[in-house]
Amino acid sequence: MDRFKAPASVSQRKRQKSLHSPKLPCSYEIKFSNFVIFIMQRKMGVTRRMFLMELGRRKGFRVESELSDSVTHIVAENNSYLEVLDWLKGQAVGDSSRFELLDISWFTACMEAGRPVDSEMKHRLMEQCQSPPLNTPDLEMPAFIATKVSEYSCQRKTTLNNYNKKFTDAFEVMAENYEFKESEILCLEFLRAASLLKSLPFSVTRMKEIQGLPCMGDQVRDIIEEIIEEGESSRVKEVLNDERYKAFKQFTSVFGVGVKTSEKWYRMGLRTVEEVKADKTLKLSKMQKAGLLYYEDLVSSVSKAEADAVSLIVKNTVCTFLPDALVTITGGFRRGKNIGHDIDFLITNPGPREDDELLHKGLLLYCDIIESTFVKEQLPSRKVDAMDHFQKCFAILKLHQPRVDDSPCDTSERLGMAGVRDWKAIRVDLVITPFEQYPYALLGWTGSRQFGRDLRRYAAHERKMILDNHALYDRTKRIFLKAGSEEEIFAHLGLDYVEPWERNA
Repeated sequence: MDRFKAPASVSQRKRQKSLHSPKLPCSYEIKFSNFVIFIMQRKMGVTRRMFLMELGRRKGFRVESELSDSVTHIVAENNSYLEVLDWLKGQAVGDSSRFELLDISWFTACMEAGRPVDSEMKHRLMEQCQSPPLNTPDLEMPAFIATKVSEYSCQRKTTLNNYNKKFTDAFEVMAENYEFKESEILCLEFLRAASLLKSLPFSVTRMKEIQGLPCMGDQVRDIIEEIIEEGESSRVKEVLNDERYKAFKQFTSVFGVGVKTSEKWYRMGLRTVEEVKADKTLKLSKMQKAGLLYYEDLVSSVSKAEADAVSLIVKNTVCTFLPDALVTITGGFRRGKNIGHDIDFLITNPGPREDDELLHKGLLLYCDIIESTFVKEQLPSRKVDAMDHFQKCFAILKLHQPRVDDSPCDTSERLGMAGVRDWKAIRVDLVITPFEQYPYALLGWTGSRQFGRDLRRYAAHERKMILDNHALYDRTKRIFLKAGSEEEIFAHLGLDYVEPWERNA
């Protein structure tokens, strides 16, 4: 038979053996012997697959644990036709045409009916998903892209290569404006659209290229169409020139100032940071005073070299108190970015709990310590934007510029000459996490913010689980799922692992 390729390695010989050695639990009566089903574990996870296999067998279906010669129907979840073919090739299958390749919706329909249902077009994984040649004059890219793009950014890979920056920049302006207006729904609409376009491997030049894509609401489509036709969006331009937006943009750039304070200052008639600094009647928090004092430094970008220098300082200082501590840089720099506006660190200690007092040891120029409010056995928060309960410190660190070689700042201003500072104030967040919660904290604090939102939304809507920075809870089984790494968390959720640099959603 030429259906299977000759094995060329140990792993392929193992696959070959499994293909010819079907294992079938016989504890249930087989009512439909003409249907032999194999459920792919890819993007599904072990637990869910085992549940579905057991369900199918109870309903009288023959469900194979391993791919074998007798299989007639292959069921996949969140996999395209091409992805299933690639997987089959990896199993040393030469001819896939003898299988019915079906979406999980077919299996679900069979379970509901209690018998096999017709494999209608809507259930089949179709060959049309294949990518067209890139040199085709009238390229129908959407038909290919739309079948592969998930509404969840945790099922997409988003690197720093943004082919649609003119659109995503516009969406982020609109999202920020709606955030200032505290209109969460509209804000998220534009953030999700921006996230999706960032993941596309091509530049959108025609409206037909976004046909069938998720997250493309009417407002989003209107802006895309106008930018394609006019080169810019009149709505975005109007926002950028809006007095309230410009004032809020400045105010929220101050460390310690949010939308509520910005609204208060705006109603007082203030419009710029300079006016805020000049108004001696304002009652400012300690954090806001520090934010204004070091404002010019804090609004300037932090380079990768500066982040590395700060990382060295933090690690050396922490290890003075906790020699075995693990200090990890998170946020944008862990996702591969070369610039940022602050630096986030996750700190954990694998030994006995000696880290509770770490933030009180004295390390920083300025700090605001938030004590831990975590309660053991507390269920994860259902809110996708909920703040976690770790002990943390929002701080400003004094970095001497001679440490840094490629700082974007004008080094002539910081060389220690008389009357001139030779250091820069840099925003740093330090988060202390118990060792057993470290993988969840690392996943949450790595970001991006939209990636984290979608991951928690996916867990809730698609897996009936609750995820936050502390834990993952299975609502069906009513148990907490332990994880020793980020990879294990993705596996619990039935997702392919996404590397940190592919999470720039």
